[in-house]
Order: sequence, then structure tokens, then C-alpha cells
Amino acid sequence: MNIDLAQLVAIVQRNCAIADARHAREMSLCTYLLEMREFYRWEQGIPLGETLARGDVGAWLTAREALWETLAEDRFAPLPVSDEEFDPFASVAINQRLAAHGLVYGAGIGRFGKPHFFLGQLAYREATDGLTVLVCEREYARDLTAIPAALQNGVVIVRREALRQWLWEKAEGWSMKKTPGALARALALHGYADDPQTALERMTDAETASLILHERGEHAAGGLLGPDWEKMLAGFEKRRPEILARAVRDNLADCLVTLPTLIEQAAWPQLHFWFANFDGMRKELFPALAAFDMGKVGAGGTADLLAVVRRGAAHWRDVAGDFLDRYRMDAADTEAALEKLSHDLSEIKL
Repeated sequence: MNIDLAQLVAIVQRNCAIADARHAREMSLCTYLLEMREFYRWEQGIPLGETLARGDVGAWLTAREALWETLAEDRFAPLPVSDEEFDPFASVAINQRLAAHGLVYGAGIGRFGKPHFFLGQLAYREATDGLTVLVCEREYARDLTAIPAALQNGVVIVRREALRQWLWEKAEGWSMKKTPGALARALALHGYADDPQTALERMTDAETASLILHERGEHAAGGLLGPDWEKMLAGFEKRRPEILARAVRDNLADCLVTLPTLIEQAAWPQLHFWFANFDGMRKELFPALAAFDMGKVGAGGTADLLAVVRRGAAHWRDVAGDFLDRYRMDAADTEAALEKLSHDLSEIKL
């Protein structure tokens, strides 16, 4: 059956606006303004790298915030697809109907309870490790925070347009200071200084593969931890326990799949880029990996890196298992225990 794409885009975008109205201003001011700037770029179809007119962005931001004031209390609208209406979070059923039309829909609850929605054009699909991978190119509708990849119900969705924008932001930020380190090495290996646009496409291809590896790792970690992990996360009311739990699982996922595979493939540009983005709570928890000298990779130290990663896989599985044991014994006390741990990581660091 045919679908009314314009109608579908309008409904998904309105649901995105409702989600943003409720949650966008929970960010720090700096992050909020950067996200809004790039959201404006996407919405107006302005190419990456092209200078934005500050006055136009300011007027748009004021109008968008005024719109949000009218939407914050509205309900998310159902999606009409193939003469049926679907709950906006019924992504599996919706995607089954959209597949024949070359479209991909994403819906879920992200960090700190924020809903995320998007609608995009399918570039290709593949199957790996029991997962269905949907890779999207052009995006028709999205919310303020464009998440480059997500795993839900055995389906990995990778959004290349969002990924390309994120990579460009990273490269643009580095270009202002040109600080030595992992990001400088990754950009150099991709030839960024000689041809930024070609390098950006090369990086988008490479990091699409890396994102799929990470989501495979998330899937493997989910198989080890079981459904109680998601129930535990959903029950947190404070941010730090959630940040801690997510960081532990991210480290587990990358030690299970992402890092061993990149090492095995000798994918040095991707590995350097992974280290360039190894930060925040994940890095605080894992000083043994943070301290590794990446100059040794590919020059005799690769086995040492793999040994640290294998230790990490066992360690983070044990830490996550301890969190779950606490949760199963006393769900109400778990958040307080993780809040305390998040301020003193000495008991669980590796």
C-alpha cells in the first residue's frame, strides 16, 4: 500500500518537537546552544562547514522555543501507516510496514527518560550476530539530539547523516586548536588535512562499521545481563547512577566486541578515533585502558592492548553482575548505592 510521506514526516516531526519541548532545556547551556545550532543547520539544509548567519539562527531559536511552549503538554500522536494507526513507540510494527517503501523509523527512550524519534531513508540492511542492521542515509524528521546509532528489539539502526554531522563537529573542533593526541592521529590517517570532504566520507564509512560493532557489543552484553538491567535503568530517578550503570555496560560492550574486533582487523584509524572519544565516566572507570600508550599499537604493543581489553571484559561483567545482584535483593536501595559509588569509584575501577 502507498503511504502519505508528507503526512508521516509532519507527524513524526511534531512528536519530535513535543519531546524537545519537554526535555531539550535540561542540557547545559553550552550543549544546548551547540545542539540548537546544528539542528538549525539540518532543518534548513545548510551544508556542513558553511557559516551560519547568527541573526537568522537567533530568530529561529526564539521562534522554536515559543513553539515548544505551546507543545509541552501535548500527547505524542499515533502514526498512520498503510491504513493503520500505530502507537509512536511501536517501532517494530511500524518498520515492518515501512520496509517496502525504503523507510526506517526510530523511537525509544534515551538517557534520563528523553523520548527520541526519527524517520529516514534506508540505504542498506544486513544481518550479523542475530541482529538486523538498518543503515539510513537521508533523514526526513528528527529531534534535537541526533543519536548516530541505537539498538532496540534486536534491530540496530545507524544514521549516517547524524554520524557525518557528529564527525564534522569533532573535526571542526580539533581544527581550531590542533591538539596532538588520538583524534589528531585518526584524522591524519584519514587524510583530513589534505582533503577534508573526502576524509569526512571515509570517516563516515569507517565509523559506521565501528558503531555497528559497538551495538553488537551492546547486544552481547544484554545477553549476559538479561532484562533486569533495563528494568534497573528505567527505575533510576537520579542521573549519576544511570550515568555510572551505562558507562559500565558501554565498557563491557566495547571489551566484548568493539575493541577486540578493531585490534584483530588492524583498523588503526578507527581504534585511534575510539580512544579520542573515550571520556567521561567510562574513562574514569577504566584507568588501565586510559593509560595505554597508543603509540605502541601496530608496533609491538598490540598484544598488550588486547590483554587489557580481555581483563576489562571479565571485570566489567563482574561489576555489572554485582549491580544486578544489588538490584534483585533491594531495588530501592540500588540507586542510593550506585549514587555513592559514582562519587568514589575506587571499589570498581580497573
